[in-house]
Amino acid sequence: QVQVAEFGGRAVQAGDSLTLSCAVSGPTVGNYAWNWFRQAPGKERQFIAGVNWSGVLKDYADSAKGRFTVSRDNAQMRSTLLMNDLKPEDTAVYYCAAASTYTEDKALANVRYWGHGTQVTVLE
Repeated sequence: QVQVAEFGGRAVQAGDSLTLSCAVSGPTVGNYAWNWFRQAPGKERQFIAGVNWSGVLKDYADSAKGRFTVSRDNAQMRSTLLMNDLKPEDTAVYYCAAASTYTEDKALANVRYWGHGTQVTVLE
């Protein structure tokens, strides 16, 4: 049984940095891309960053480029999302997901397993 769990969300000030972690377990889940999404109140869930099974290939949404860094450690079965220079518009529930692809154009449609999300609130 595959399990995906995010943690590390909290309230921070604008300009702060925050690292989210995602613990993944279960059969074959190491073969999937591990991606990050977020959903703000009243908005659709959107892709933020993705990393392929090897950790070499990555993709970012425009809103994340230059500020966020995604990585994965297959030995630890963990992905991290480092977020720098956070802005109030980054406030959302952040989700980790295992998917068959890591790219923005296809990741959402190809998610196989979702985590339950972790709340990030950026205060002005």
